[in-house]
Amino acid sequence: MRASFRGEQRPLDRLYDIAFRADVPPLTLSIPEVSAHPILVDAQPDVDISDSAFDFVRSIRVFEITYRQNRSSDGDCNSWGTVYMGSYGEQGDYSRMRSSISAVPEASDFGIPAGCGSYWHRSVFVEWRDYEGSYGHEEVHY
Repeated sequence: MRASFRGEQRPLDRLYDIAFRADVPPLTLSIPEVSAHPILVDAQPDVDISDSAFDFVRSIRVFEITYRQNRSSDGDCNSWGTVYMGSYGEQGDYSRMRSSISAVPEASDFGIPAGCGSYWHRSVFVEWRDYEGSYGHEEVHY
């Protein structure tokens, strides 16, 4: 009689146990042959989203925000920031361009401090209007 006890088994351990069991014929574990030739995929979507029903896609705006502020050893207040704004076009094509700090929506938690302390903000802020016109947003700091 063979018995063993293992704590919670990881999924990979379970796969090894199944793969190397002596009571399973080797044919059931064989991997089917797959062609190594690439499968061509059409580069353009085949759905037309230019209709006004898809305006919610075009309402999406993406802001990439980077801002830094600190006081130098000379006492000067140094600040540096970049903002890129991206949006979706008529057929869902995404483009982005340089923008300004003043273009960041108020819903973002980005804000330049009144004083000149050490401040660092880096995030991606996304805003949209859903198909009913309701405003939504999300911000991810990294």
